[in-house]
Formats: sequence, C-alpha cells, structure tokens
Amino acid sequence: MDFNQVIGNQHIKAHLEKTLENGRIPHAQLFCGNNGAGLLPMALAYASQLLARQFPVGSAESLQSHSKVSKLAHPDLHFVYPVNTNEEVKKNPVSDDFIEAWRKFVGLNPYASVFEWLQFIRIENKQGNISKNEAESMSKKLSLKSFEGGYKVMIIWMAEHMNTECANKILKLIEEPSERTVLLLLTEDEGSILTTIHSRCQKLIFPLLAEADIADALRKYKNVEDSLAIQISRRSRGNYNHALHLLNDSGGEAIFEKWFIRWVRTAFKAKGNKGAINGLLDWSDELSAQGRETQKKFLVYCIEIFRQGLLQNYKSDELIFFEPKDQTFSLAKFAPFIHQNNIIEITEALEQATYNIERNGNPKILFTDLSIKLTRLIHTPQSL
Repeated sequence: MDFNQVIGNQHIKAHLEKTLENGRIPHAQLFCGNNGAGLLPMALAYASQLLARQFPVGSAESLQSHSKVSKLAHPDLHFVYPVNTNEEVKKNPVSDDFIEAWRKFVGLNPYASVFEWLQFIRIENKQGNISKNEAESMSKKLSLKSFEGGYKVMIIWMAEHMNTECANKILKLIEEPSERTVLLLLTEDEGSILTTIHSRCQKLIFPLLAEADIADALRKYKNVEDSLAIQISRRSRGNYNHALHLLNDSGGEAIFEKWFIRWVRTAFKAKGNKGAINGLLDWSDELSAQGRETQKKFLVYCIEIFRQGLLQNYKSDELIFFEPKDQTFSLAKFAPFIHQNNIIEITEALEQATYNIERNGNPKILFTDLSIKLTRLIHTPQSL
C-alpha cells in the first residue's frame, strides 16, 4: 500500500512524507483516531516508504520491498494486535500465532474494526488483549539487526488493548530504542494509553474522513454509482469501514436495531407497569448471553441512535441517517422523548455500562440496571 491508496487525510500524508524527505523520523509515533479513519492503511503506507528508502526510487530492490509490505511479509515489518485463546491457540497467545489470519484479514479490509478482527479469529466472545508475553516477543524482535540493513518498523494496532504489565515492559523500548527502529502505535482510545508511553510518542490526530473522500473511494474501489456513493458517504459519519458495511448491508446492525427497538419499547411501557419489568429482565438475559465485544458494540450503536433521535427532535434533518428496517418503528415518533433534559444522562449511562463491561462487570446486572435507568429517563419531560 502507498499513500495514493490511503483515503483522505492529505495533510497527514504530507506531514509523513516530509519527515521521510528530511530524514527526521520519530522513533515512536502515536496515531489516534476513530475506526474507519484509516490509521492502519496510513501506517502501512508510511512503513512501506520507510523500509524502501535505502534503495533507489524505482529500483528492483525498492519495488520488491514495497511488494513485501503489501503482502504483510516484509522481514523488517512486525505487527502486534489484540489476541486471545481459541480452538487452535490454547495457551499464552501472541500475535505471531495469528499472522496468517492477520494477513488475510487486512487484505480483505484494512479499515476493519477490532470487533471484526476478533470475529475473524473466532474469539468474539472474549476480549482481545496485548499481554506481557507479547511484550517479550516484541523485545526479542527489535533486538535483532535489520534483515535488509535498513529500518525496522513495528505496528501496534489497537494499542489501547495493552494491559498494564505489557505497557510497562515496552516502555523501555520507547525510552531506549534500537538504532533505526520505528514504533507506530495505533489507537482508537487515546485515553487508555499509559501516560508514560503517551508522553514519549509524537502524536498524530486522524479526523473523521470527509464525505467527498469516502464517496470518491466507493466509486474508485467499489464501482459504486455516484448517487449511491453520496448517500452512503453521508450516512457513514466519516467512517469508511461503516460505509462498506452500509454498502454490503452487514456489520450486525440488523440485530442491533431489533434489540434496540425492543428495549426502548419495553422500557417505555415499564413505568408503573410491573408486568413489563419481566420483559426488561428477559431482554437483559438475552444481551448478557452475548460476547463482551458484541455487547460493547451494541452500546455504541445505542448511543448513536439516541443522538439521531435528539437531532430529529431539534430538526437537524441534514445530519440524520438512521433509516430503520422495522417499518413499525418511527424515528420521528421516538424523537420527542429524547431531548436536552435526558440525553446527557442516557449517554453517560451507556458509556458507564461500556466501561464496566470492559472491566468484566456482570453483564446481567449491568443490563438490568441500565434498563431500569432508561425506564425513568425516557419519561423525563422535555419542559421542566
């Protein structure tokens, strides 16, 4: 992959190209942004240029280097990503155990999410993590000399999944880097990165992709006709991965919509209706049986739909993209119940539930508590 294949973010491309041109290459860089903003494609394009810079431009050696990076098979390019045990890897999993799956996964869609990665390696019912075993593997790899005599690059994808023990171990790699070694830490949750690591990295913030850039990419890479490309780009919220899901009508949103509609309807009926409480408990049981990554993704989905209801309520029609597949559910009829007097508390409750799930809270208790809170909040009057 080269910079021309990376969607949007021209200012970041220009900055990275300038660092290469001037030879002022920070040894530790932190790429921060939301899913679908292109952190991994940009890192791969940067690594490709960095690993080939010792060869004359256009030479056979340079072309071979770029080709190896595109196949994720360059001997001086290393990857770290969240993993866990599965049917094949039963103990002390590290990234190298999943390298073939990683190459296939990135080849299919380098903009994909960590949730999709965990699904791909069949551990979506567990949380992916980057452990102390990974840190030891990283130290060994970076202590070796460069295979081709140039730079060594390590891309740590979703670095927020490093546990504390791992983060403390790799701190020394950042403080005392080997010669001509570059660490690229990619994160969608900057606040979860250990402060001592964060402060030693040069940070690049990736904004959401422009609608025009997403539409152009859909036309160029997916042969989407102009009107559909524009429609999808507006609904994608700056997330190319989400745009691909909208194009393919996938990503789990159908079941998320079903859960959401059932939840808000039951919560609305539950106030003063003891019989409806059983419906909320049944809903909580169903959600608690899902994998933690599915639960977290669903809560993020809920936050977005509540925001859509708020936008509908305040007539911001140009920002609304939600089109329910369930014809019995109307965003316009739902919207009056989401307003300035409850949206903050609803969002905070959903975010707190996500936080607690990440820390292995009991999901049945969490979803039951969340449902009871929604029963009260959804009946909060708009005018107090």
